[in-house]
Amino acid sequence: MAFADKLLRIDLSARTVESEQIPESWLRRFVGGKGLSARYLYDELAPGTDPLASENALLFMCGPLTGKTPGESRFSVVTKSPLTGTFLDSYIGGTFPESLAGALSNHLGMLVTGSASAPVTIRIADGDATIESAGELWGKTVPKTCSHFDSPTSCIGPAGERLVRYATIASDGGDHHAARGGSGAVMGSKNLKAVVAEKSESGEETDESEDDDRYRSTDIGKWQAASETVETIDFANEVGVLPTKGWQESSFEGADELGIEAVRKSAVGREHPEEDVSGGFRIESEEGETVPRGATSISLGAGLGIDDFDAVAVLGALCDILGLDLISAGNTVAWTMRAAEEGLLERDIEFGDDESARALLEEIVHRSSPLGDTLANGIDAATNRYGGEELIPTVKGMDLPTYDPRRSPSMALAYATSDRGACHRRARPVLEEVFATEEWSDDRRAEAVIAEQNLRSFLWCLVVDDFAGEALWKSGVESEDGGNEWLREIGFEHSRDELLRIGERVWTMTRLFNVREGFSRAEDSLPVALQQPLRGDERDGERLVFESFARLLSAYYEKRDWDEQGRPTDSLLSRLGLDDVVDQQTPTGDD
Repeated sequence: MAFADKLLRIDLSARTVESEQIPESWLRRFVGGKGLSARYLYDELAPGTDPLASENALLFMCGPLTGKTPGESRFSVVTKSPLTGTFLDSYIGGTFPESLAGALSNHLGMLVTGSASAPVTIRIADGDATIESAGELWGKTVPKTCSHFDSPTSCIGPAGERLVRYATIASDGGDHHAARGGSGAVMGSKNLKAVVAEKSESGEETDESEDDDRYRSTDIGKWQAASETVETIDFANEVGVLPTKGWQESSFEGADELGIEAVRKSAVGREHPEEDVSGGFRIESEEGETVPRGATSISLGAGLGIDDFDAVAVLGALCDILGLDLISAGNTVAWTMRAAEEGLLERDIEFGDDESARALLEEIVHRSSPLGDTLANGIDAATNRYGGEELIPTVKGMDLPTYDPRRSPSMALAYATSDRGACHRRARPVLEEVFATEEWSDDRRAEAVIAEQNLRSFLWCLVVDDFAGEALWKSGVESEDGGNEWLREIGFEHSRDELLRIGERVWTMTRLFNVREGFSRAEDSLPVALQQPLRGDERDGERLVFESFARLLSAYYEKRDWDEQGRPTDSLLSRLGLDDVVDQQTPTGDD
């Protein structure tokens, strides 16, 4: 099986396209996807680069296994986040990733710099790229943009065009998104409306049969086939970690109206009915068809106190077609509802009011009012102007998703140390900790978070489906193989420990990027909002405290071999083969 080893470098300012060889040592140490992109981003960007400046880089990167493993194909989008100022990686599924891998031919991805003078599209075909005018598409929604092309397309909607700092890059008409952190705004700042991938007719066909059957037989495979992520709200509500009414409560009386049974009742089908692949549920709404996710019901439902499934589906579809991260959208609206209650701003909006929520989302996307313009820059921008830092929790400028960590200190640690800001995809120790029969120690919590962060970093170098990759890795524990057979097919010979070391190396690489950008222990902090007590159930008054969290963070740093300010030590960099990466502008733990 041939292994792609080149990169397309596209300068939109100069309108040039060049093919370059990826350094062999980079491929060996970083593989592809997140790892290789992190190495390029560190090398390409000067410290302090404005994420919305033409100098920022935007990478569309595949991995050596994109389209070759069970589950849904993925590709990664990597850049410096306009919301957080950190390293940012996001992942998109659907039909686009496999087409992109085929269109790139012997290239693993493309690196885009500069900014076009007018809206453009990049068309990828046969290992090359062309830059085409897209003036007629500027202002169009995600579905209308995607339908304009005959080939699979990733694009931005109006939110990305107007540089909303949590705008998405979308594919498949809005069914899939690189959602968190604002990569869509970076694409908009470059006047790049869409990327079209024309897969070569001679591209390899994916052989799914044996591996796909093996994945379907795992617990995770069975769960995904049955419910995808829409069951998340049922779980979160049951164990009392469901962020409700702007993070004031941990359970929602209307959760049953938004959970898996409500989705099944309203669904008109599944995303891939013609294939033997489960895919998300399809829902009809007045904004058009949408594929609800677990975050839809949590952020736009329970988070806003709305228990009308149809109304929540409309809000979710609106975010999808406009290209807006629905997690940040929900949290931003929730902040506004709480700020209005507290008298911090004058706005006729309250929990449970879906019409007012919808109107505010339109204001945010179009920046059509002073409040909407401020909220388009994120919750931290709003608190800087109006106050209310204690209302909605954020880490490094990114609002928290899905799980309230006040019952799970390990989840609080995962949020605080996430490389792109608060994120539940880097580690989800809450799934174990809430069911533990004995209270976890700080060491146990730190080890759980580190193990998941390293594993997922490795899997995102391969760019495989999150759930399939994790399931097949775990299924190989007894054989100490864990999916390594995929890598051997393309010439990678690594032990299981060596594969995890790749994940540790990549996690350290993104930390080096963030340290160079000025991030330290102060930014790995517990949000003030989580110091506020929960209300409304038997856990009324539960909160996290800074003193105990500080000890937990120190335990994490020690196990990571970082110093007390969160800087990787020289000994760690030597062990991971990163000595040559660090420049004089990156402080390390031995300075």
